[in-house]
Amino acid sequence: MSHNTFGHLFRVTTWGESHGPAIGGVVDGCPARIALTEADIQPWLDKRRPGQSKFTTQRQEPDEVRILSGVFDGVTTGTPIALEIQNVDQRSKDYGAIAQQFRPGHADLTYELKYGIRDYRGGGRSSARETAMRVAAGAVARKVLGESVRIRAALVQMGPHKIDPARWDWTQVDENPFFCPDPVAAQLWEDYLGGIRKSGSSCGAVIEVVADGVPPGLGAPIYGKLDADLAAAFMGINAVKGVEIGEGFAVAALSGEENADEMRMDGNRVVFGANHAGGILGGISTGQPVVARFAVKPTSSILTPRQSVDRFGEEVEILTKGRHDPCVGIRAVPVGEAMMALVLADHLLRHRAQNPDAPALAVLPRN
Repeated sequence: MSHNTFGHLFRVTTWGESHGPAIGGVVDGCPARIALTEADIQPWLDKRRPGQSKFTTQRQEPDEVRILSGVFDGVTTGTPIALEIQNVDQRSKDYGAIAQQFRPGHADLTYELKYGIRDYRGGGRSSARETAMRVAAGAVARKVLGESVRIRAALVQMGPHKIDPARWDWTQVDENPFFCPDPVAAQLWEDYLGGIRKSGSSCGAVIEVVADGVPPGLGAPIYGKLDADLAAAFMGINAVKGVEIGEGFAVAALSGEENADEMRMDGNRVVFGANHAGGILGGISTGQPVVARFAVKPTSSILTPRQSVDRFGEEVEILTKGRHDPCVGIRAVPVGEAMMALVLADHLLRHRAQNPDAPALAVLPRN
């Protein structure tokens, strides 16, 4: 079992390594007759692309996607959609010194223990380079979801510094290099991360992903919970160490009265007074915005020498050279959006298959 495929009805398989000739993916299960061209995918890849500011890795990859199959005359055919991105700016020599050594915090040791071999060039398959194909596949998923579903993400914490939710402004996300919705926090982060970068260190981050317009009914009560699949999707992103839905861990400090999402009727529509549940109850979407957050650890590639071991069982001191993100959470923002889109598209198709006549809105019948 290769475990390189994600999803059930809407399935994505990715392939390729950080310093290989190319990376790619296959999207299977996309419905036919959906308008799709490279131009629908490229803007999302441009959002994730490295080298766009001094706060991300300076590896220069254009990330130009090619559609190799599954599209004819600008629409999907219902057959597998193959996508490919060429790697053009590999610097494998940067990793020669650690070919026989295991970098602390990286997957070097675990890959070696599992497979008995590893591609040490930029981490090979464990590199965040692979996530470019998730973003490309997520663009296809957005087309399946349609314009009524809007997925946005923002960086809400960098290191110990959090945004002020009272200053949340979605228009600010594209106005700074951090995808930050709080202009005051963005200014603070620029000085903070500048110092981190110059010292050769790194910091972690928290990303919030919000999907508006999600219809009710997506998900299943037990083994197909929407929130469980979202948690798995976000945890599958490189360097992610924690996920929460809605209020998440904060619910432990709330009373039952505080946590309850009270409901009332507005005509024949159910409306909620709050969204502590993050748009999901019992594993099924409520029709409210689906809200999730995930925590990204500090990049393990730092210039400070760290204690480790090599393939021969010798203790060594190691530092990682090369081009690295001082805060990998920045470029995880569009990846988080893509994973939300992939899960929602898969669940939308599953819901239609099981309940083809289910209502699209949270409307209750009136006698």
